[in-house]
Amino acid sequence: MQLLPAIDLRGGQVVRLERGDDTRRTVYEADPLAALRRYREAGIERVHVVDLDAAFGGAPQRAVVESLAQAAAPAGIQLGGGLRGREAVEWAFAAGCERAVVTSLIVRDFGVFADLCRRYPGRMVAALDIDGGEVRLAGWTESADRSPAALCRMLADLPVAAVLVTDISRDGMMQGPNIDLACEIGDLAGAPAILSGGVRSAADLEAAARRPGIEAAIVGRALYDGSLGLEEALAACAGAAGPDAGQKAGAPIPAAGRTS
Repeated sequence: MQLLPAIDLRGGQVVRLERGDDTRRTVYEADPLAALRRYREAGIERVHVVDLDAAFGGAPQRAVVESLAQAAAPAGIQLGGGLRGREAVEWAFAAGCERAVVTSLIVRDFGVFADLCRRYPGRMVAALDIDGGEVRLAGWTESADRSPAALCRMLADLPVAAVLVTDISRDGMMQGPNIDLACEIGDLAGAPAILSGGVRSAADLEAAARRPGIEAAIVGRALYDGSLGLEEALAACAGAAGPDAGQKAGAPIPAAGRTS
């Protein structure tokens, strides 16, 4: 299982939100490139980047994303947030992003999404952000008005890279991930699952790594506040963590501030 550290961008800084709430925001890093370099030096192959400005309907942070994509080469970044049309997705690939993560486009213009999947096989990630059984869109501010199962049936025949499953109730809350939900959605969609939301320890990652349907796990707050060290997380994803996994913490990245 692959470890995907999260770099969530808000106003050009690396932040984490609690349950997607922009008023519950912690700034962890003023320089996203510094965070990326730290992950690359640790041997991370792919980083999950989210443009929160674009996700919330603001101007995309394209200059920042381009700099991250260039710095990540020859490996790539997986970009999500505000990729709601063909132009935005094609821009992401032209900028050097390895994968594009979309939700709203699946619901609002499935024909375009399907065409992009066929044009870029194995590079489109379908994200299902779920809160209480409901799929949420537009930075989790709107309902998709379609069930997760219905959307999975639409995805089943497409060459998607993976389906990214976020349990919104656990995102940024350090309460443990919903592994069963990720596996269920992956099975329904016929695609590898990416686990997102709530990972807090090496034990969480070890449990996910034992499930063959999970391709990768996204980890954010636990890496930034030091409750989970990078080496420990990588070992857990590889199934190599020892009996003390989850007990050792890494050095925290000092929070630059909180908007609340």
